[in-house]
Amino acid sequence: MRKILKVAQREFAETVKTKTFLLGLLMIPILIGLIVYFGGRLSTQRTGPRPVRYVAVTDLSNELSADLTAAFERHNAAHPDRQIVLELAPVEQDRLEAVEQTQKDRVRSGQLLIYVVVDSDAVEGRGKMRFYTRGTSAAEVDAQAAVENLLQRAVVNRRCALHHLSPEVIADLQRRVAIEQIDLGPSQRETRVKNEGQRMAAMMVPFFFMFMMWMGIFGLGQHMVMSVIEEKSSRVIEVLLSAVTPFQLMAGKIVGLAGIGLSMIVLWTGAAYAAARWQGVTVAVRPDLLVFFGIYYVLGFLLFTSILAGAGAVCNTIKESQGLVAPMTIFMVVPMVAWYNLASNPNGALARVLSFVPPMTPIVMILRLAAGSRVPILETLASLVLLAASVPAVVWAAAKVFRTGILLYGKRPGLREVFHWLGQR
Repeated sequence: MRKILKVAQREFAETVKTKTFLLGLLMIPILIGLIVYFGGRLSTQRTGPRPVRYVAVTDLSNELSADLTAAFERHNAAHPDRQIVLELAPVEQDRLEAVEQTQKDRVRSGQLLIYVVVDSDAVEGRGKMRFYTRGTSAAEVDAQAAVENLLQRAVVNRRCALHHLSPEVIADLQRRVAIEQIDLGPSQRETRVKNEGQRMAAMMVPFFFMFMMWMGIFGLGQHMVMSVIEEKSSRVIEVLLSAVTPFQLMAGKIVGLAGIGLSMIVLWTGAAYAAARWQGVTVAVRPDLLVFFGIYYVLGFLLFTSILAGAGAVCNTIKESQGLVAPMTIFMVVPMVAWYNLASNPNGALARVLSFVPPMTPIVMILRLAAGSRVPILETLASLVLLAASVPAVVWAAAKVFRTGILLYGKRPGLREVFHWLGQR
């Protein structure tokens, strides 16, 4: 055990003193702070005046001219730095094709942002409004959305007039009531009002726990492969094996990297918590969630890094290792891609199935537990038992491969040879 701790201490010290590690360790908290600071400032500041946009409309219904003119005038009065100029292009039916072609050419040349043709029965709901554009670019999305809203509002106003209704009264009737969310605690005195920021923070808590688990296991696990291959190619591994056994070396590396991962998680979690408090957002985290996070992290890290240690032992270069690590990467990326669906339905079939796939178990289970829904305790215990049972089997197999492959140079062994190593005593 003493030798394992010595190797772990060496692995920890050799990793944390590198400039790239320190830079990566500090960059995440710095980025969190910058995003929170500048995100808040930019959301409250205007981006400056935009160039005037021109829109032409051909109203074949001959009913919307007055409403369109009034809608665009109100928009320009309310947004003086985002002017949208309306051009009405009335046309007789026999000249429709020629006028449309002229306006389309203006759109192609950039003179018009949009050319709109309103069908004669659009107000009744049977026709369409055809929008001709040069394509939707990121810089014009907001302007195109504003034009669409203005035309839809003009149609609604016209319908109200036809039914002798007041658009102002309709808008007043549809005005939303402000919502105040109050969380009730176990006792009558434990109540807390949540603002919008706190509701958003509560939604992001599951993702944050999952992301920390993913970075702690997958991000640090990748370092295991690079560390083994680097020491193997530089022949440092031969010196180390003269003092410790292959299992002690592998176990020490895993323990050292696990300590680095925990240090990173504590630092990044502290930075995220400080950023939330800086913005006046209080995030409540259950103590049992932190306990489960620690258990799943340790078991998941042992499982994943053992696999990567064996993979690194049979490879001689980083390029060779990429082919072996790629399938494992897919396992770890799946929960990241499907996180929203898993968090929205933590007790659904997909979440339950992925909870019992050992490489993904820690990430999926901490996401389900952090989502707020009550995960059946039997499922939680079963996933822990499965994960705990998988770790010794994987560590045993990885140690077998590591023992033989760590001193093997030249051509990378095939699967048949690796299975042969597993059968050796």
